[in-house]
Amino acid sequence: MMLITDDLDQLLEILPDFVKLPLLIHPKRDFLLEIIMDLGRKPEARFPEGPEYLSFKVVVWQDLDYCIRRLGNFSGDNRSGIERTLHRISSIKNRQGNIVGLTCRVGRAVFGTISIIRDLLEKTPSLLLLGKPGIGKTTAVREIARILADEMEKRVVIIDTSNEIAGDGDIPHPAIGRARRMQVSRPELQHQVMIEAVENHMPEVIIIDEIGTELEALAARTISERGVQLVGTAHGNYLDSIIKNPVLSDLIGGIQYVTLGDDEAKRRGSQKSILERKAFSAFQVVIEMHERHNWIVHEAVDQAVDQLLQGSRLWTQRRKLNSDGSVVIECEHYMPPNFISNKKNCVSKIESSKYLDIQSLSFCQKNPLSLNALSWLDNCSSYLPEPSLDVHKSICLYVYYIDFFQVKTVVTALRLPIVITKNIIQADIILALRANIKKNTKIKQIAKSRQITIYTIYSGTATNIARALRQICNTNNSLQYSWPKLLGNSRKIELEALIEARIAIEKIVRPRKQSVELLPRLVDLRKLQYKLILCYNLSLRSFGEEPNRRLKIYPD
Repeated sequence: MMLITDDLDQLLEILPDFVKLPLLIHPKRDFLLEIIMDLGRKPEARFPEGPEYLSFKVVVWQDLDYCIRRLGNFSGDNRSGIERTLHRISSIKNRQGNIVGLTCRVGRAVFGTISIIRDLLEKTPSLLLLGKPGIGKTTAVREIARILADEMEKRVVIIDTSNEIAGDGDIPHPAIGRARRMQVSRPELQHQVMIEAVENHMPEVIIIDEIGTELEALAARTISERGVQLVGTAHGNYLDSIIKNPVLSDLIGGIQYVTLGDDEAKRRGSQKSILERKAFSAFQVVIEMHERHNWIVHEAVDQAVDQLLQGSRLWTQRRKLNSDGSVVIECEHYMPPNFISNKKNCVSKIESSKYLDIQSLSFCQKNPLSLNALSWLDNCSSYLPEPSLDVHKSICLYVYYIDFFQVKTVVTALRLPIVITKNIIQADIILALRANIKKNTKIKQIAKSRQITIYTIYSGTATNIARALRQICNTNNSLQYSWPKLLGNSRKIELEALIEARIAIEKIVRPRKQSVELLPRLVDLRKLQYKLILCYNLSLRSFGEEPNRRLKIYPD
């Protein structure tokens, strides 16, 4: 159950009687969003269903002056407020600097809004909330601040540029709990106050509303690199809107153009000039707020950005908060509309899907504050196929002229069965920069004598490293499984099903990078095919109705 406090009476007190009185008796006053007062026009109230006039009398100079005299001073961004409330009053000025219009936005403290992502807060990642104006981003970060400060007992500092999170005045609104609030004298100085908060007040969490400039994005990256958890908001409906925004793209690692050679471009099936992520994201989780209680969650932002740029399949979570307080989580195949990736002829789409042997990826939890039963979601939300059968056999990797810690981070993020060694004698695989390995004949001789495979990459970017490590795991897994052992005492019909899957993978999926739909099989035969496909570390989907249910294999 959600508890809402809005202090609406204090907002109505600053309004003229012909605006205030209709609202005092209005049946939908609890859903009021804004009050509009423009010079020479009738006053207007805006509700979720639409606007309506409050009076036939038009607003004159004296009415605007009546409101202004009951408010504090307007700041550089033309905003003011009512002390110890969450209401925001914004002004419209003419060329001479005189106020000719007011937008009185109702501020509400809504407790319980973030139960939909409560489990994410306990993992302490940095969160970035995206959404159009008015969708509830500020309300959400206000509640996040209270939960982190009061219930999780963390040192939380709020950078409150427009006084929307903690209200107007020197004393913050009780809705933020024990969190501390730093006010910003001018909006253009927000990035300086962000850095000041880290240097002077030792916060564990910093909360920023409306990151909108390049300096603020750079400050957020700096704070993240210092090990402080970030919670921020930005305008944009989809993750790709941040990717394509040159000002805010640093929040998710930054984007750069890379020119590929002819062979590499042909191997990838992409153009020669492509986009790649420059660095690690300042935020580990991005949340798209499409509706107030319907959010899309990207739990591995680095990988999500890489997959969007490559045109690969991306799995995300859609989380819904029902009226009874239950949380429903669905796993979806995601691609935002009108997003152009590096892949040729890539079709953008969003479609719901299911994994094999999972009847439904929806989950309903009656107690939204305790989501321990969602452990299966970690596997689903990592956007990775299941590991091969021989998961306990790790690959020993030696890296040459590549950042050791960057490789280790990628291995951890992708959950690959790889152990990095500094002793080349123990290595199963060598990963090196192409330009440097050519000059080192000693490593080549050791690799040849000990039959160690050498993988090379053009540059040590996170994307190139991840691609090479996936290829190493795929090749190693496909070589490790025992075909005779997998066959066992198979009957003829089982043998046909396995051979069909193997030919599809080795002749079409792997070399041509095309998906293949297998023939309809009974459930026992599909399970055999499923095991074989996992040995190749490929992803798959089961669809259709019995007895025509079948598997579809997808390339990496």
